[in-house]
Amino acid sequence: MLGIDLGGKRALVAGVGDDRGYGWAIAKALAAAGASICVGTWPPVLGVFRKSIERGRLDLSLPGGGELAIEKIYPLDAVYDTRSEVPDELSTNKRYKDLEAFTVQEVADTIRADFGESCLDVIVHSLANGPEVHSALIDTSRAGYLAAVSASAYSLVSVLRRIGPLLRPGGAVVSLSYLAAERVIPGYGGGMSSAKAALESDTRTLAFEVGRRWGVRVNAISAGPLASRAARAIGKIDRMVEYYQENSALGGVNSAADVAHAAAFLCSPLAAGVTGVTLHVDNGYHAMGMVAQSQLVASGTEVRATGGDRVRGGGAGRTTPEGPPA
Repeated sequence: MLGIDLGGKRALVAGVGDDRGYGWAIAKALAAAGASICVGTWPPVLGVFRKSIERGRLDLSLPGGGELAIEKIYPLDAVYDTRSEVPDELSTNKRYKDLEAFTVQEVADTIRADFGESCLDVIVHSLANGPEVHSALIDTSRAGYLAAVSASAYSLVSVLRRIGPLLRPGGAVVSLSYLAAERVIPGYGGGMSSAKAALESDTRTLAFEVGRRWGVRVNAISAGPLASRAARAIGKIDRMVEYYQENSALGGVNSAADVAHAAAFLCSPLAAGVTGVTLHVDNGYHAMGMVAQSQLVASGTEVRATGGDRVRGGGAGRTTPEGPPA
């Protein structure tokens, strides 16, 4: 039987703050396939996240049995590459001041100290933030636009530049994107659509550069909407989920598990020849060229929403889980 085997592999899933987002689902899928899991968590939610694990408030169950065991939790704010870039007001913030390391370079150095060189096989980038996501693009400030691109797109470049050297040859990188990179999604503003377009473009370029430099594959998943805490910052996530449910090719909306299983495949030896790809995991919504539900009903054709019972919840935080990326 052909299966996904990640035994002996170590994954870093950057952007996990609770058990309701894509990052958490991917961590569980990778663990179920045999990988050991480290996570990167945005400092403002770090304390709550750790306490939730300690008090058994998170769903640790793995498909097929067993529980998720997190090898190490790293504070990570991927907006900052080095400590010298951190503003004084943030350094003295109560959520940051006691942390010895949280910038991308510091996390890279800590992982190296913990596990040595060539210690990673998988990096999952589940990081995004758009401080002006409620604003139309035309009303977005320069600062808001650049913040969205920094947190949601350049963060992948930074993570690969600084943590990527720890990947073993044959390793894999997966990031999370959204259809707004390709098409207009009203309400998904603040430069986030531009950031996701940059993320997908960078995926292709990095696939070449990282592939030739380290023998590592780089792919993205364009996931359908998920009613996560992060996505609720958009304010229209329930309507977006409903629209996908009515108009996707399969009917219904993808679950977090659907995205997680696709990520596990992309990170596995079964996808050894796949790189530079943005894989849509959205029940085929991206393929549709017109509204399905009303047109089919109007013509008297029966509509079968096969996936309507698969809508799930997920997500949390700023540079945190996706769905759709906030």
